Amino acid sequence: MAVAHPVDTRLPFARQLVFGIQHVLIMYTGCVTVPLVFGAAAGLDRATVGLLVSADLLVAGLVTLVQSVGIGKLAGVRLPIVCGATFVGLNPMILIAKEYGLDAVYGSMLAGGVVGIALAWPFAKVVRFFPPLVTGTVLTVVGISLIGVAGGLIVGSDPKAESFAVPGNIGLAAVVVAIAVGFICLGRGVWSQLGVLIALLVGILIAVPMGLLHDSGSDAAWVGLPRPFHFGAPHFPVTAVVAMSIVMAVAFAESTASMLAVSEITGKPLRDADLARGLIGDGLSGVLGGVFTAFIDTIFNQNVGSVAATRVFSRYVTATSGVILVILGVLPRFGALVAAVPSPVIGGVGLVLFATVTVVGVDTLRRAELSDRVNATIVAVAVGIGLLPVMVPGMFAKFPTAAQILLTSGVTLGAATAFTLNLLLNHTRLGAFARGTKPSEPSAVPPARVHA
Repeated sequence: MAVAHPVDTRLPFARQLVFGIQHVLIMYTGCVTVPLVFGAAAGLDRATVGLLVSADLLVAGLVTLVQSVGIGKLAGVRLPIVCGATFVGLNPMILIAKEYGLDAVYGSMLAGGVVGIALAWPFAKVVRFFPPLVTGTVLTVVGISLIGVAGGLIVGSDPKAESFAVPGNIGLAAVVVAIAVGFICLGRGVWSQLGVLIALLVGILIAVPMGLLHDSGSDAAWVGLPRPFHFGAPHFPVTAVVAMSIVMAVAFAESTASMLAVSEITGKPLRDADLARGLIGDGLSGVLGGVFTAFIDTIFNQNVGSVAATRVFSRYVTATSGVILVILGVLPRFGALVAAVPSPVIGGVGLVLFATVTVVGVDTLRRAELSDRVNATIVAVAVGIGLLPVMVPGMFAKFPTAAQILLTSGVTLGAATAFTLNLLLNHTRLGAFARGTKPSEPSAVPPARVHA
């Protein structure tokens, strides 16, 4: 009788539940930070942000279930992974909301999800065009770009307001950061993994006597499903759809690297068909996110790290995490309470998380053969162009408004630049010419490939 692979093995219920809860605790703060940041940047009231949190958790749970258990031969990589809202889509969503409105944000997300599902199989075949050189560059730009968003949450967005840059708010954020650093660096085991969540909880407690905590959860229902198309019938501006399709491609690249990593950690081979079904799961998150006003999901790397650290490889553990997330997603009052977290606390937590994304990008770039001057130049130019809209606000203000959605998004510019330059200089004769080799000869430094 064949012995099941550890990935396909069920654990006793109690152990499965405990490890499933641990996965949720590890990813929870990062997951709900996305709707909290987007809601604050889009100027939404706390009740609406609470709805976004509930929808975010519901979709994250559904996609985690799909990825862990699978839907026949249609979707799901069937590995122990947990999915949640990606930071990659934040800036484009904020820009689309300001230019076209929230109906366009979720219409373009829905369209981006459909595009993602259609491109999943072709993408699985051309993953070599998204090596660490590209994914690392994009993650670096994403992290640096979002640090400004965290800063805005800490000090406020209106310099003329009395509450702008209040020392008390800055001090509260500093305490949150210090607590997170303390637990992450000095804690052991689960205390280190829960450092950000502990910092968030302590920050909330400190905010109470400061008068910064406003309960918005008392009027929300205890149980209820997020209402489809909460902001009205979806709108599909071409520029917004293109931007969210690029976000989906970036999420694909990020998830591909994570799936390859989990495959190596667990020893479960990953075929092209498995990879394609996993990417369809990402695309499905865009469709569900567009319908239920949630967010595009990707595989959370902190949970990948947890699989490696605990050596618990069962995909039914992460399926349990998915069930827990779905339950949390249908408790609107819980989502409303989370939305009441003060902005300086979210800003402090966001600062740590966004900077961590930058570090993940830098770590990814370590595998990109940057000793090669061509690869180094690709990264330098892509990061420089990607950060221009962040460092020089209003740089593209005189361009057509439709073009600004793409041009003022550092993520979009950085991703497009890295992908195009990598394609030209590492996959055509230009690369051989740049390195002084013949087209039929291998380059002195081969283009970096995605690997775990």
